[in-house]
Amino acid sequence: MTSSAIAVSGLRKSFKDKVVLGGIDFDVRAGSIFSMLGPNGAGKTTTVNVLTTLMKADGGTVRVAGYDVAAETKKVRAAIGVTGQFAAVDDLLTGQENLQLMADLKRVRDGGRLVNGLLERFELSEAAGKPVSTYSGGMRRKLDLAMTLVGDPRIIFLDEPTTGLDPRSRRTMWDIIRDLVAGGVTIFLTTQYLDEADQLADQIAVLDQGLLVAHGTPDELKRQIPGSHIRLRFADPATLEAAARTLAGATRDNAALALRVPGDGDSKSLHALLNRLDEHHLHALEVSTHTPDLDDVFLALTGHASAQTDNANTNVSTEGIAQ
Repeated sequence: MTSSAIAVSGLRKSFKDKVVLGGIDFDVRAGSIFSMLGPNGAGKTTTVNVLTTLMKADGGTVRVAGYDVAAETKKVRAAIGVTGQFAAVDDLLTGQENLQLMADLKRVRDGGRLVNGLLERFELSEAAGKPVSTYSGGMRRKLDLAMTLVGDPRIIFLDEPTTGLDPRSRRTMWDIIRDLVAGGVTIFLTTQYLDEADQLADQIAVLDQGLLVAHGTPDELKRQIPGSHIRLRFADPATLEAAARTLAGATRDNAALALRVPGDGDSKSLHALLNRLDEHHLHALEVSTHTPDLDDVFLALTGHASAQTDNANTNVSTEGIAQ
């Protein structure tokens, strides 16, 4: 495989007179986790549908696993696995039967051995003989991902894989995703949980109204947004006062004996700041750096609160009414 598991250039797609993708470009490095974020209607699902050969683009070039999605569709499909927002499992079959059916469809040699290995890997062995209708949401999502791995795909597309899961199940899925990448698999992830992208993604692309408005590592995106600062806490009011006179532009918090100094907290600026304090024989008890989180990035870039924030606000309001 080339260094790029996915290479997209000038991707365009419209439905009648509505432009859904206005010509986007991005690369996904092999063996990494790439997350695409964006508000509802931004074009995420359309992008995934084109990359997974479910939809034809109007323009641009897309290569997945080194193959052109338009001209080499079968080769692309053989190299990828896809899980949607809802587990694509058969409730009437057992977990083992679901996996065995997938192995038979893909004509996997020694399918029984593969099925047993996947059941063990995803901690589903005890429930293997039970109907999937009895599974919890987390178990269904794990089974869905296990079915995706039948055929040993090199690239996996995960569309909101932890939606609706409890915190423990979400973290279990995170561990599984990390293990897959450690084994050389490439993950293309869409998620409504910004903390999930922050935890997992090596690269994040923010899509809004069919255009990529930002692309970088989580830390790089956070540093683009105003509000990054260095916080200094001092031992007494006199030292705080002296430091405030020394550091122009700092904001004081008298109650906490702290100063907030604008800056991204990189090693060079932090070193210069501490040198200024040393020059005036001033000592800070604590030094910490603070950057906006991905919620702030999302809001600043798209003008929308994330679905995660909306859900949190809804839950707070609901709880308030219930009380």
